[in-house]
Amino acid sequence: MAQLQVRKNKFTESRIIETTPIDQQNIEAGEILVKIDRFGYSANNITYALVGERMAYWQFFPTAEEDLKTWGVIPVWGFADVVQSNSENISVGERLFGYFPPATSLKMHPKGNSPGYFIDASAHRSQLPAGYNLYRRVHAEPDYSKAGDNARMLLSPLLITSFCLWDFIKTKEWYGAQQVIILSASSKTSIGLAYALHQDEAAPKVIGLTSSHNLEKVNQRKLYDQSLSYDHLTEIDPNIPSIVVDLSGNLDTLNALHQHLKDQRIHSINVGITHWDATGAKSDFLKERAEFFFAPSHIQKRLKEWGPKVFEQKSGAFLKECTLSFQSWLRYETLEGLDALQAKHQAVCDGLIPSDQGLIVEL
Repeated sequence: MAQLQVRKNKFTESRIIETTPIDQQNIEAGEILVKIDRFGYSANNITYALVGERMAYWQFFPTAEEDLKTWGVIPVWGFADVVQSNSENISVGERLFGYFPPATSLKMHPKGNSPGYFIDASAHRSQLPAGYNLYRRVHAEPDYSKAGDNARMLLSPLLITSFCLWDFIKTKEWYGAQQVIILSASSKTSIGLAYALHQDEAAPKVIGLTSSHNLEKVNQRKLYDQSLSYDHLTEIDPNIPSIVVDLSGNLDTLNALHQHLKDQRIHSINVGITHWDATGAKSDFLKERAEFFFAPSHIQKRLKEWGPKVFEQKSGAFLKECTLSFQSWLRYETLEGLDALQAKHQAVCDGLIPSDQGLIVEL
């Protein structure tokens, strides 16, 4: 088995570890062994690394005991096929979609007897967010096709956050804001949020802020009422009550924006971090009227309020529509194997992957 690991305190540094071959893995009662087929890789995964300690992302796929303090495994979303099974309910040949390590295989402990999904009940994952422990048994889906794998594993983790953000802000009645300002407007999660707001007739005006080299592409999406580069943010009307949705984590931009808006910045939501190298300690000014948004928590809230069926219907409809809207401009680059991913990892960390490109790793 091969696995890509990163140094926890300097996650631009990576290594590939070779362990027990897949045909020599010992599968105990109740366990299955899956061969990971393919997964997506984006700035979203780098966010997992950045907040790995705080949000327990390193705990999903722990390294060997002697490496735990130094090396970690960044989770990815992808597909895998069952190659061995000691579980009564899971058969060899089943195909799964869910949370995996960037590795060639994984041992799992399925729990539950639903034809559509199961929970990985491995002991080290018992206290982690349930949404990350759920695996879809895709052959049970009437409309499943491998042709949709790339879009699903790259976009669905991002767009479910977009859906939850829109739903969350809407339940707050937009915090009374008359404009929503989205930082890192070229990111796929931001575009998904802009799509949701664009479709909502009750939503306020939407402004996208992005780097100058991404501005043309952002304008081409035609989802923002106004699009500006970061160095032109003073063109935003500072006299309108505003909510800031920050997917960049760039404190210089945040400071400049908040100083420009002053008291009209009525709330800020911190989501992802695409400019991880520009983060740092926040001033009291930035902490005021601000909160961190964690999509799995919102999902759990809605599952309790709506029930799983309604949540699946609402979020599923959004994911389908929004994913279709990406087809006209999103292109995929396929990386063959973990070596190719390792060679591209630095570029992902540095934000050098074009916004209209998605990375797919095939093993």
